[in-house]
Amino acid sequence: MKTFGFILKKTRLILLGGVLATGAARAEESVHHRFNEAPHNYYSREPRDAFSRLIARLGSGEIQFDATSDKAQLVSLLKALDVPVSSQLLVYSATSFQGGLIRPANPRALYFNDEVYVGYVPGGRFEIAAIDPDLGPVFRIFRPAQNGPPEITRSERCMNCHAGRTSHQVPGLVAESVICTNTGATLDGFRREQVGHTIPLSLRLGGWHVTGAHEHGAHLGNLMGEAAPGGYRRLPDAPGALFNWANYPARTSDLLPHLLHEHQLGFHNLVTLAVYRTRDALDAGHGTVRAEDRAMLDDLARQLTRYLLFADEATLPAGGVQPDPDYLRDFLARRIATASGASLRDLDLRTRLLRYRCSYMIHTAGFAALPAEFKERVLANLTTALREENGAPDFAYIPADEKRAIRLILRETKVLP
Repeated sequence: MKTFGFILKKTRLILLGGVLATGAARAEESVHHRFNEAPHNYYSREPRDAFSRLIARLGSGEIQFDATSDKAQLVSLLKALDVPVSSQLLVYSATSFQGGLIRPANPRALYFNDEVYVGYVPGGRFEIAAIDPDLGPVFRIFRPAQNGPPEITRSERCMNCHAGRTSHQVPGLVAESVICTNTGATLDGFRREQVGHTIPLSLRLGGWHVTGAHEHGAHLGNLMGEAAPGGYRRLPDAPGALFNWANYPARTSDLLPHLLHEHQLGFHNLVTLAVYRTRDALDAGHGTVRAEDRAMLDDLARQLTRYLLFADEATLPAGGVQPDPDYLRDFLARRIATASGASLRDLDLRTRLLRYRCSYMIHTAGFAALPAEFKERVLANLTTALREENGAPDFAYIPADEKRAIRLILRETKVLP
């Protein structure tokens, strides 16, 4: 087995807020969105995400990757990060910085767990987005080893897309839905600047493959287009019809990981926004939240509470979701169960994603490390929302027995007192 060391590089920093702003837009962004300046210091603050810890292990020689091929190296990387191969999602629209390589004949693969996202394009470089509790997603480019050590680069190029309006100009995660040509170029787009489980399935998955029981369904997956008089016509793009499955470590792009991936992106973006805005508020108030900032934090806490409790969750396909068994096994392997055996990772998949409508992402390090001034607001909202009597009207869609079960899980897992 061929193994290697690595080279760690930093690129020159050229962006202040991920986008250029002028006039009123610049003034609005100046308070909350200049993430590379104090008090945020996105690039100069030392990250402590899962991939940063892996870099340290690589540097010490504690672990080594199989570099006999790019695919073998990918599998080694996923194993080291505890990211299941079964989470594989394939996207063939050229909506990544490696767009020159991505097309229906050479899809980009994505893999993820709760806090790490890995991208792989055959013939290209690996992309890693790992969640840091203070910074949000930290983006790195990993050049596979050929005749020498690979390079791991933290680059500002990712922020051209990952610090835009979808994430309110702070570092965030994006999922596009487009109809593309056979070159990967976009012909039409949907759910622009939106991410999360509230988006109707009919607007999702354009430019993505969906395999298994839901290859054909009420979504935009497995389609591409070609120009036609007055617009374009849609054409089928069946999984594996234009590319070789042997280039990837799995033969799936299952609907369940698609749905959970979408849910997680919305969660991360709200949590990251909360971290940055709370830090701004504390900086403006010299360590305390000023009266003029309280309403903003209160509103954001309500938004996160509603998201955690799946308010306005999009409808699942008629007949429910039939998941790939390998991914189902790997997802449930991360269950945190109570004494009664209940877990927030327990799935429903008939009319909704989760049996207990409270996100399992509440058990991540990102939520645990929320600033106290914001987290106390979210916990207070959760306590009110989960009352069986005289609760908040916004959460009347959750029946009393489900509220009771969620409350018990959150108490046993030390989220609520």
